[in-house]
Amino acid sequence: MKILVTGGTVFVSKFIAKYFADGEHEVYVLNRNTKPQLNKVKPIICDRANIGDKLNGIHFDTVIDVTAYTANDIDNLLNSLDGFDNYVMISSSAVYPDTLKLPFNESDRIGKNKFWGDYGINKIAAEKALLKRVKNAYIIRSPYLYGEYNNIYREAFVFDCAERDAPFYMPKDGSMPLQFFNVLDLCTIIEILLKEQPDYNILNVGNTPVTIKEWVELCYSAVGKEPKFINVSADVEQRNYFPFYDYGYVLDTTRQNILLPRQLPFDIGLKRAYEWYKHNKDQVRKKDYFEFIEKNLR
Repeated sequence: MKILVTGGTVFVSKFIAKYFADGEHEVYVLNRNTKPQLNKVKPIICDRANIGDKLNGIHFDTVIDVTAYTANDIDNLLNSLDGFDNYVMISSSAVYPDTLKLPFNESDRIGKNKFWGDYGINKIAAEKALLKRVKNAYIIRSPYLYGEYNNIYREAFVFDCAERDAPFYMPKDGSMPLQFFNVLDLCTIIEILLKEQPDYNILNVGNTPVTIKEWVELCYSAVGKEPKFINVSADVEQRNYFPFYDYGYVLDTTRQNILLPRQLPFDIGLKRAYEWYKHNKDQVRKKDYFEFIEKNLR
């Protein structure tokens, strides 16, 4: 296939571009060239807000849109494309209101989520703009994505704790649910959607949820360690020392499980993530969790 991936230099878009390029597809990436480009891809250098004639004369079999955050992002790209057959947008669980009953189903209403604010509202607008113009587009709503190239300080923070043989400061009793999905499985589900062409537009993805405690134990295990936990009371703002909001949600993944009944086992996915992190620590945007812990929790 001839594929256009928006982005292509950071985390999800980078992994997707590499995956399909390694699969011998002809992959173009659209980005501003502010970070190193992958091998085997064809960069289209521009800001998606000002694409101009960069896409003229190119017909894509598939557009994989990872960097659509607003309706304008969608419209700017669609106005610039010369032609395409399939369109897949990576959206987010942030489009579901936090007041809905769990698990969130694809048919549930979408609306403001107080934890995600404008990010979720803008993703909703992007989804609507896409479906208004591309009736057969696929929209993938993901929970927390993880895996190689992850530049967000999530599992990497726990890996750092394990490497330091540090105790883990756990929010409350650690029972809050977290749901993840590996970027490798994301690529697989994109392939399946393109092949099977199901008659719906929206697809939730995600692994079986785990608790905070279970997630930390798996991250430590990927480093070959076992955690010692120190419970932190609810009076302390969780995001000051932990990568996630005090907000547990679960997506209904019935549709996904029909298409992809077996996903990458979580322990294997985290081991792969750690192997990448060991050699690429400078690519992760670290936060000052350790400083807060040292000053306020020890």
